[in-house]
Order: sequence, then structure tokens, then C-alpha cells
Amino acid sequence: MSSALFTSPVSGRRVESPPPGLVTTELHDLIGQSHRRSQSYGITVTDTPDFSSPAHGVLPDALEENRFLFQHAAPVMETLYDQIVNTHSMVLLTSAKGLVLHSLGDMDFLERASQVALTPGMDWSEKSKGTNAIGTALSEEEALTVHGGQHYMNANKFLTCSASPIFDPYGQVIGALDVTGDHRSYHQHTLALVRMSAQMIENHMFADIFPKAIRIHFHTRSEFLGTLVEGIAVFSPEGRFLSANRSAQFQIGLPFSALKAHTFSSLFGLPVSALFELFSGATPNPKQLCMHNGVSVWCRVKLKASNLWAAKPTGETSAQPPSASASAQPGPEPLKQTGKKMQFSSLHYLDTGDAQVTSVIHKLRMVSGRDIPIMILGETGTGKDLLAQAIHGDSTRAAQPFVSVNCASIPDTLIESELFGYEEGAFTGARKKGSIGKILQAHGGTLFLDEIGDMPKHLQARLLRVLQERKVSPLGAGKEVEVDVAVVSATHKNLKDMIARGEFREDLYYRLNGLVVRLPALRERSDFELVVQKILLALSEGSQPVGVSAQVMDLFKRYAWPGNFRQLHNLLRTAVVMVGHGGVIDMGHLPDDFLEELDHEAGLSRPMMSLTSATATPIVVASHAASGCSANEPVPEVAIEGQKLQDVALSAMAQMLRLHKGNVSAAAKALGVSRNTIYRKKDQLPPDLLN
Repeated sequence: MSSALFTSPVSGRRVESPPPGLVTTELHDLIGQSHRRSQSYGITVTDTPDFSSPAHGVLPDALEENRFLFQHAAPVMETLYDQIVNTHSMVLLTSAKGLVLHSLGDMDFLERASQVALTPGMDWSEKSKGTNAIGTALSEEEALTVHGGQHYMNANKFLTCSASPIFDPYGQVIGALDVTGDHRSYHQHTLALVRMSAQMIENHMFADIFPKAIRIHFHTRSEFLGTLVEGIAVFSPEGRFLSANRSAQFQIGLPFSALKAHTFSSLFGLPVSALFELFSGATPNPKQLCMHNGVSVWCRVKLKASNLWAAKPTGETSAQPPSASASAQPGPEPLKQTGKKMQFSSLHYLDTGDAQVTSVIHKLRMVSGRDIPIMILGETGTGKDLLAQAIHGDSTRAAQPFVSVNCASIPDTLIESELFGYEEGAFTGARKKGSIGKILQAHGGTLFLDEIGDMPKHLQARLLRVLQERKVSPLGAGKEVEVDVAVVSATHKNLKDMIARGEFREDLYYRLNGLVVRLPALRERSDFELVVQKILLALSEGSQPVGVSAQVMDLFKRYAWPGNFRQLHNLLRTAVVMVGHGGVIDMGHLPDDFLEELDHEAGLSRPMMSLTSATATPIVVASHAASGCSANEPVPEVAIEGQKLQDVALSAMAQMLRLHKGNVSAAAKALGVSRNTIYRKKDQLPPDLLN
């Protein structure tokens, strides 16, 4: 068995399976560190297992989120279980967070495992269960065995567990594979089986993630090509490094993080064009190449014809325009204009450090190039359209059209013809030459269906048929036209609620939601300052970027941003114009309605003020005016005493609306707040007061 199988792609360390009765110094150190972490998490050795059922929907949601991992791991788990059947053991698959997704095992041991909550839907991270093979392997990103008394909690010490992290093709931990059994039936080869199985899962992912890339399969011994221990390195058609499995990293002698800076030429000493010449022909034999570290390896190369344009010598005809891969490079702006081709932002550009966004982008990279329908959820203004453009820009379809359709902005009477197209004379007012429609415009590229929840019910069936049969029939046409599109949809609505009300087709929903991701609202993001800097950099158009004062940034962070990025962008755009190049945005550059909303929110969050205070809020002053008192006279106690400030505010709004006969603008002006402030409280105000 090659030691390459047991090398961490992160640290480069190897943790060998200890012989019976012997624990290596390195493993002993890992267990000790894990015990200290467990103690810091507040876990005690006498804690009892948590038998509470997982919250409703936790396991189905986790399986949906980890669908890509599960579909590649499930058959490998079956094979692994066949090798350990009737040994009082079980095989488990977990998410990257340690949540058990699936298990197979002997019935007698499954029952014993359930006594310590080792079942699907339960959390086996270190933070939840202390030192255990699953949680510790995920924490250390190492394959290891935790045997008997090495477990932190006494309840788990009857177990012996061998687990290996599973790395996705981008070098990130995506889950863990584990074999758990009775500590009395421990076998020293179990960890090797788990490691091999984990690498088998990882290798299976490569073909799906990079179906059109250049894949080099190599090993120092030709008889190992095509086996589990071969190295697999993946490059773009131009030779840019994309990924490498664990064995490849070991043979090359570099971890994944260092390989990112390399190309095919720097690692193998040849231009990519020479690779195509060497491995041309129907069934080329393995050939020897010398790597940068001087090691000679036998290679097989898998090439796709659609990528040949990138590797052909100068003067040969290209099968595709070179912008297909160039557009996937990160750029300084959301959109870059190059000649007549529009190049879209990459997912890398949108990853600005927020953990939720990073998770979304990680999932999207996992399915990139596989034409899996993607549905983007999120509030209005969270950047769903930009994310859709980035998905297209990073895909193999990047050189083809990106066609966006806003289902909410097109009138019901026109959306059918806009989507499906029409023949000449199909209806009154139709253009003479007809129209091919948005779906056919996107042929070969990406169709973005924005606000899909607003698509009329009668058109949902037609769209479903197009997605199922990949054919479009324009209005007035007697024929169907084949169409090839990747579909990305987006909505701020709850489609499941709409399905329950009969407003959205369930079959269309499941056709569109191959992968569902949710963009967080701006107020929920941890990378707010970096987002502001990026927007200001883009708005500065190459000049010295505008800064933001500490006072304004503090206000920004405390504001709820109901309009999300759209609202922030518009506010900053106006402020940049007011400040000029190289200036600093301060309070004087912010719009009045924005400041009014901030004042109002601050007022509602402060404790009740003394009514004799000269600094009473506009709401309190308005209460005086509404009651017929001057600003210096106390408000009658019946209206104020014992009430919360929120109640006082609502009372003042109601009084002002009555005074101004339902005129919201006049009432807002008298109260010193914006109209939106009143409209936000409309559900708490008498409905007859609002015009």
C-alpha cells in the first residue's frame, strides 16, 4: 500500500495505523490536544449521551446540502461494509461539521450504537461529543483511530472508531468516513480500509467536477496507473492548475495550497501544446514525464476535444474562443468589458470573507460544469443576479450567452412570447421577422430566471416541458427547436409555501432546485467593511478611492439595510459624487431620509426620556402637539404614564394621521420621520387611518 494514501493535503503529515497495543507519539499528541479542546468546550467525561431527536428537517436539509458527497460516497460505503460485515461494526458518513448523514452496519451493533446517539441526524463533532474519531479527524484534517479509553466521554469508551476526512477536489474538507466497532474487536487494518475508501470517494469526484479539463493520471510505476494509488492532477486548457488528489500531492511533493501557484509547465517542464502532441491518437500508451522535483513518472492523459483550441500551436484553428476560460479569472470589478465580449465576475470576486457566502461559493464550485440547476434564495437586493453571473462566468459555458429574464418585470401578456419566442404573424403587434425568445437566445449558455416565484402559473407547465425535453416551440410555429441551456433561478419568495397554496408547481420546483443556496442579508454578513470598500473601489473608476469616516461606518453597521446591496450601492454612489475623488464620506454626505430612519431607530431603542427634557425625540414632541400642548408643557399622564416608548410612538403616529386626515406625508413631516417609518408600522396602526 502506497504511503501516498495517508498524506494530509494540508499539513503533509502522515499518521500511520498503530500496531495492537502500541500508540505512536504523534497520535498520542493528537489525542492529548483533542482532550484539552474537549475540556475547553465545557464537556465532562461523565456527560451522558444526548438522545434528543434532531430538530425537524435537520437531517433532510443536511442530506440536501451534502447531496454531491452522498451520491459519490454511498456506493463506496456499500463496498466498505461488505468487507467488514459480521464484525460487530458499522460504516458512517458525516458532513464537514460532523453531522451523521448515513450509516450501514450489523443490526446488533447498530442497536448498541444508538445507545450513545451514534445515529443519522446526530452531531459527532468534538464540540458535541469530545474526542472521537469523527470529530477529531475533522478537527485535525487527519485520518486516525480513537480506541477505547482514548475517547473523552466515558460513555463512548466501549467503541473503537477509525475515521478519515474526505477532501473535495478544491482541497476543502467536505465530510468524513468512519468505521466504528466494539473496542474488543479492534483490527489494525481498519484505518487503512477507511483511508482507501475515502480516497476512492475523492477520486470519483474528479471526473464529475472537471469533465472537460485536462486530467493527468500518473505514478512512478506504470502498473499502478488506473489503481487507487495513482496521482490525478487537473489543469485548465491553458495549463493552469485546478486540483490534485492526495497521491498527486505526495508524489509532486507540494500541498494543495502551494500547487495553486503552479501551471502544468512549471510542474512537468513541458508546454501544454506538447502534451496534446504526445498523447494524440485513439489509445495512446503511457509515457514518461519528468516532474519539477526530478522524479520520473508514467502518465496517461485524458483530454476533451472541446478543449483542444487552448493547447494547439499558433496558427491552428481553435474550436472555441479563448474567452471561455479567461472569463473565469477574478477581476477587480463585477463586470469587465473586453472588446465585444462581456466577461462576468468570478465566484472568487464575490467571496469577501463572510462564512455564509464562502459556504455558498464552496457548494457552487462543487457542481460547476455539471449543468445542475441552481436556485438562489435571498431577500431583494442581496446580489442574486451578480451571483448568477459569476456562476456563468466560472462555468464551461462562459463564452456563450448569459440571458437574464426577470419574471416579475415582464407583463403577464408578454412573458410567454419573451421566453419562448414567436413566428412572424403569431399575434397582433408581432414583429415582422418574429423573435427567437430568451430561452433560445441562451442556447449553449446560461438562462437566468430571476424572480421565478412571479412566473404565471399557466406558463410554469411550458417551462417544465422545456427543461424536461430540452426543446422549445415558439408561438405560431409548427415545429420544436432543440435547446441546450444551464438554468439558474432566483427568488425572494417562499416557494414551498406557494406550492402549498397551489400557486407554484411542485414538479417545476424540483426540476429547478438541483442545488439550493441562500444569500444572507447584508445585515447578517460579517464582511460588511470589505463589501463597502469593494463598492467604493468600483465607484471610484480607477481614481483614488473614497474613504468612510469611523462615525459613518459605525452607523452603517448598526443600520438594518432593508434594501440590502442595492440600497447600500445607491447611497454610496451619491456620497462618492458629493465627496469627490480621494475624499472621506462623513455625516454631511448622507441623505436626509437615511439619517431620519437612523434617528428613529435610535429613538425606539433608547429608554423612556423624561418629558421635561429639552432633548425629547420628535415622536415625543409630536405627542405634545397632537394633544394640543406646547412643546414645553407636559403631556397628560393618561397618554404616557406606564407606556413603553414603542406604544408612545404608535400613539403619536395614530394621532398625527387623524390630525392630517390620513395624509402619510403630512403626518411624517409633523413627526420628523420618513414616510417609510410609518408604513413599516402600518400593521400595528388602525387600517382606516392610512390613505
